[in-house]
Amino acid sequence: MLILLAAIFVLHIIGIILLLVATIDNAWWMTESVSTDVWARWVQESGVWNYTDLPTIPSYPSDYLQAVQASSVLACIFSILGIFVFVAQLFTLPKGERFTISGFFQLLASLCIMIAASIYTDRFHLDEKNGWYGHCFILAWISFALTFISSIIYFVLRKKTA
Repeated sequence: MLILLAAIFVLHIIGIILLLVATIDNAWWMTESVSTDVWARWVQESGVWNYTDLPTIPSYPSDYLQAVQASSVLACIFSILGIFVFVAQLFTLPKGERFTISGFFQLLASLCIMIAASIYTDRFHLDEKNGWYGHCFILAWISFALTFISSIIYFVLRKKTA
């Protein structure tokens, strides 16, 4: 059981790292000379990458962007809270009640990052033909899967002994 708990802990840490990279790094949408994330845009001019603000055009709605930003940050917060609760539950709660709260936090984190990635997919870069989704966008979907799997594991393990 100790090896299983260690594996779950590692899975949770990997999920947190992927969530943080997806939220912070600057590669949700890429072109040859532009790298865009949910916070800013980097434009390459004369071989130098320059930080610019996100465009304020109708095809880049700020209210949806704020929803993506908030959901991404909330996913990170919920997942980090989940790891602290996981460790606390190991030592404080009796069998049958363990890991329920951790599973709930992980489920919230997976829902938040799914909302962020879904909104980004549906509302941004629809008219751009020469770009592609960057590694952060892909990491957001991978972290959704990992946090969802982690939450399911927490709910299944709540009745196991530790």
